[in-house]
Amino acid sequence: MKSKNILFVLALSLGMFAASCSSDDNEGETIVPLAGKYNLSKTGTIENGNEVLVDAPQNQSGCSRDYLELKLSNAAVIGDYSGENCALVETTGTYVRSHNDLTITIGNASTTSDIMNLTNKELKIKDKATGIITVYTR
Repeated sequence: MKSKNILFVLALSLGMFAASCSSDDNEGETIVPLAGKYNLSKTGTIENGNEVLVDAPQNQSGCSRDYLELKLSNAAVIGDYSGENCALVETTGTYVRSHNDLTITIGNASTTSDIMNLTNKELKIKDKATGIITVYTR
């Protein structure tokens, strides 16, 4: 009789443990830190249900790639290399993350994007207003 009770308690404990683990999800939100420096890699759109991405035309040939830097202080820095000397122009603003939304504000202009993918090597966002996809790599 005691062994049946012990087996019952053990089975019940295992069931509760397994059930509690399945409810600990993060509702699709990634846990990879957002802060970091990302190089502009590709841009594109979704056409007929498929992503169509090309090398970012914003990157000037012969220059370093443009970048987006998101700092822990919620400062955002956009780096743009251009001109014959590949001069760097940095524009600063702020960013806010709310679940899988990323809002970047530069001056009076704000853009909100869905975070489509965030890993240790890639940040892929889709502008909510235009549908343009931008891929950044670390």
